[in-house]
Amino acid sequence: FLFSDVLALPIFKQEDSSLPQENETKHPPFQYVMCAATSPAVKLYDETLTYLNQGQSYEIRMLDNRKAGDIPEINGKLVKSIIRVVFHDRRLQYTEHQQLEGWKWNRPGDRLLDLDIPMSVGVIDIKTNPSQLNAVEFLWDPTKCTSAFIQVHCISTEFTPRKHGGEKGVPFRIQVDTFKQTENGEYTDHLHSASCQIKVFKPKGADRKQKTDREKMEKRTAHEKEKYQPSYDTTVLTECSPWPDTPTTFVNNSPTPAPTFTSAQHNTYSVPDSNSSSPNHQGDGTSQGSGDLHPSATIQETQQWLLKHRFSTYTRLFSNFSGADLLKLTREDLVQICGPADGIRLYNALKSRSVRPRLTIYVCQEPLRSIQLERQDAGNGDSSNGAIYVYHAIYLEEMAASEVTRKLALAFNIPLHQINQVYRQGPTGIHILVSDQMVQNFQDESCFLFTTIKAENGEGFHIILK
Repeated sequence: FLFSDVLALPIFKQEDSSLPQENETKHPPFQYVMCAATSPAVKLYDETLTYLNQGQSYEIRMLDNRKAGDIPEINGKLVKSIIRVVFHDRRLQYTEHQQLEGWKWNRPGDRLLDLDIPMSVGVIDIKTNPSQLNAVEFLWDPTKCTSAFIQVHCISTEFTPRKHGGEKGVPFRIQVDTFKQTENGEYTDHLHSASCQIKVFKPKGADRKQKTDREKMEKRTAHEKEKYQPSYDTTVLTECSPWPDTPTTFVNNSPTPAPTFTSAQHNTYSVPDSNSSSPNHQGDGTSQGSGDLHPSATIQETQQWLLKHRFSTYTRLFSNFSGADLLKLTREDLVQICGPADGIRLYNALKSRSVRPRLTIYVCQEPLRSIQLERQDAGNGDSSNGAIYVYHAIYLEEMAASEVTRKLALAFNIPLHQINQVYRQGPTGIHILVSDQMVQNFQDESCFLFTTIKAENGEGFHIILK
């Protein structure tokens, strides 16, 4: 390979007069160069953009860029690199689990990123994990010529709300993270990371887009052209922060909390119980605040709250948030972080926004068992020793007899398993079984007195609504 022309290319995003002088600048130990041309329609100091064709193999050259004496501990040893395709857009990074699940649904059995093994040179012990569709890893020797040929199978327009054509598609990033071996034999000691911005088109689409950009630039004046970068035949990956996860061998299929295109971290979803199946009104109001997140909640309690309310996708994102931190976020903040659907749902859950119940009834126990409050004001003509009944509001979210039974048990602290039947007293004192159809015909804000009678077999009791 001839690398001399490649190494001389500038790293545009890091060119800044405020940076240290060249002799003070940290020298990167490695350089990664993708053999694909950069777009000519990129402003001078913006990051490069490279167009790729879906499924086409592109070479990434892995170059040893060390000066004499740099990192001598890897001399004669292998290093490990992980190549990923990830979202460039921060909003999509926050919702990558949902994005991946949608992609998997439409493309069952496919991977976002593959390594073209027959074309690759110098790569050893290649591994891909079925739960990490966007990453491949391998070992390589820095002293030898090494090239990894990658294939990106997802296209940019697959992650836009409406497909408006390739130029409207979302940008991705190709990122390479390299690690050296520790004393215990694991490749977890980070050495270097670099990435570049890409867009992926259907086959031949990248060539057409590159041609279109080139023709547009040819029509610009010489003065306008000075504001744009020239197009280079290769793309140099610029240094960046390591991808935020702890490297683990892909042989280990245990879940990892890494914020990457991995579904393994989401396999431990806790199934919510029937009482938490919706962010609606919880119970009947007697267990007030049972679903609220309090400002005094610790980080651990906040994590538990997120899991309970079906926001496990965002537990790592909010891993350092206390209750007060989370409650300070505005609706707009949450929509930007979690996307419109989950952002609004999380906002409503945090603010305890309940849905209006489908039916409200008021229920009170018979006088002998109810709490009687003496009237203090006798000036309205009522008897001064008259009593008022205390009613409980029962909010029904399901128009079902079982919902009435459950809410009655909650409101009056009655063991649910001891309630055999619920009846309504009809004409001439007959007892009518309360059915779903009867509940559906209740008038909103109806009032009922109820009493209990023992069941015929002596086990439990019946409730009679009057």
